[in-house]
Amino acid sequence: MAANEREPLFSPKNLKLITNPINVDNPITKQVLGICSALAVTVKLEPAIVMSISVLAVMAFGNLIISLMRNGIPSRIRIIVQLVVIAALVILVDQVLKAYAYDVSKQLSVFVGLIITNCIIMGRFEAFAMANKPWPSFLDGLGNAFGYAWILIAVAFFRELFGSGALMGYQIIPDSFYDMGYVNNGLVILPPMALFAVAAIIWVQRSRNKELIED
Repeated sequence: MAANEREPLFSPKNLKLITNPINVDNPITKQVLGICSALAVTVKLEPAIVMSISVLAVMAFGNLIISLMRNGIPSRIRIIVQLVVIAALVILVDQVLKAYAYDVSKQLSVFVGLIITNCIIMGRFEAFAMANKPWPSFLDGLGNAFGYAWILIAVAFFRELFGSGALMGYQIIPDSFYDMGYVNNGLVILPPMALFAVAAIIWVQRSRNKELIED
């Protein structure tokens, strides 16, 4: 009987842990966290996708590990433990990238290592994983990573398409457009434009969700 009363793995409450960060509780549009990546790795779509997958792996499994360890972590050293967990996962991700996606790994350069300092990950460890069970913590990590990822990918899509006329290395804008005088917008691939793109997404997101508007 006790087993039948157990909460389903994908109950409405658990599903909200995935869906809410994608929209209303998005860590970028609501808390304005983790926007540094948008300036560094969104010139092209491929590195943005790889970075998103890397953050997803670190955040989801990091949340899971911290939740499993939460009752045995002394409060005084919890930040150090969290950093060690993130660092170990980032090293693992970095080695996998170097083994299977070396060219992308070179493009991302030091930015994979800087996942260690991503404030979204540390924030979820502190705010959720340290106080909740492993499965909800894993879902929370997935949800916040998805929320981070779709914005990163949207910015990269915009910048590569209009800055280079291509996506994932394939030309999208036809040669006939260039023959008629179309020119790629070099301004789009500069870091300030990434900031403007993120700001535009935040503005649209907040204008559509009235609960995000501060009193």
